[in-house]
Amino acid sequence: MEQLLKQEGAFREVADIGVIWVIDEAAKLGFYNGNPDWANLGQGEPEVGEMPGAPPRITEFKIVAGDDCYGPVNGMKALRQAIAAHYNRLYRKGNKSQYTAANVSVAMGGRLALTRVFSVMGGIRLGFKVPEYPAYEDMINYQQRRIKPVCIATKMENNYALTAGELGSAIAEYELDAILLSNPCNPTGHVIKGSELDAFVQTAKDQKCTLVIDEVYSHFIYANGLPGAAPVSSAAYIDDVNADSVLIVDALTKSFRYPGWRLAWVLGPESVIDNIGRAASGIDGGPSLPVQRAALQLFEPSRADAESIALREVFSGKRNIMLRILRESGMVCSEDADSTFYIWADISRLPAPLNDARTFFDEALKRKVIVVPGYLFNIQPGCNKHVTRFNHFVRFSFGPPEENMVMGLMRITELIQSFKL
Repeated sequence: MEQLLKQEGAFREVADIGVIWVIDEAAKLGFYNGNPDWANLGQGEPEVGEMPGAPPRITEFKIVAGDDCYGPVNGMKALRQAIAAHYNRLYRKGNKSQYTAANVSVAMGGRLALTRVFSVMGGIRLGFKVPEYPAYEDMINYQQRRIKPVCIATKMENNYALTAGELGSAIAEYELDAILLSNPCNPTGHVIKGSELDAFVQTAKDQKCTLVIDEVYSHFIYANGLPGAAPVSSAAYIDDVNADSVLIVDALTKSFRYPGWRLAWVLGPESVIDNIGRAASGIDGGPSLPVQRAALQLFEPSRADAESIALREVFSGKRNIMLRILRESGMVCSEDADSTFYIWADISRLPAPLNDARTFFDEALKRKVIVVPGYLFNIQPGCNKHVTRFNHFVRFSFGPPEENMVMGLMRITELIQSFKL
């Protein structure tokens, strides 16, 4: 769907990214965060309150005298070391090559972390696939002078995922220098893991293609309707953290359930991280010292593990409820929605005109339910005119607390029934 923008004087109009536009449309009808009359099944954040089995939420922290000064642009050493140790403990036990503080760059949010990454890329061909996180489009577009985006075809029957074989073929065919993807994938919920993820990393290495992997949903892993045993990360399959060209982006936003803290990080070879730090000095100047200091406690091993286990327990239950209700309502949902807190639902079998994503979105708003139309994930960086795709898909979020989520799903069920009468 193309948005027609204009320029007035010195300033151009800037379009909302998908999920922001969705919230803006809902706000016109009275929605605000925390409004109990609304169900936000479009939200991109997990529930952030107390959770059974999870550590108590942090409600306050101290600001020490040194926090009033500028800090290191790549983040304070103590936090960078804590993040490195977190990955070594979870994914690199027994490996000779280990992450250190020098492999970590800390930024104020995932989008800023990715902006830093894109800013240090040279004149390259960057592969991506669709559907993907809408903000990637704008972030890449800001770097169009140097980055040539290349869309890699995927198949609906594979839940729009890439296999390692398809990756290798695409790198060769399009002469890709790098590839960007979310894994686990927003919006489809597909996760590349195990031997397939290993093959992914090795394929890119063998063909000298940099992987930029957004792993912000890495702890939301499920298996056969049950909580997954562990998180998933490409960090487990990297041979040499300083030689293999793999950049991992993650944040407190999802797996730690602190989106408002706006703290993220990039893991990668020391030389790349050093370069990112130099770029960051001109982009943002470095992350907040008080927030970094508060974040240190989140990486204490027993606390981090308790949070990870609890969120998989709670979110797997909500996933099962949502899948059952959506399928009973006539939607087709992928069999491999084994990660994130989203369901990518095919609405093509619903009665017309409800089988159109924009119509579905508008009708749901009338019942005070927010969803995200699928076409918003058809990112097309480098293109002036959008080709409409995924017009018969809707992304549903089971990020809200269960009671609120069920309220929204019941309204969706009633909406569909009303179009069958």
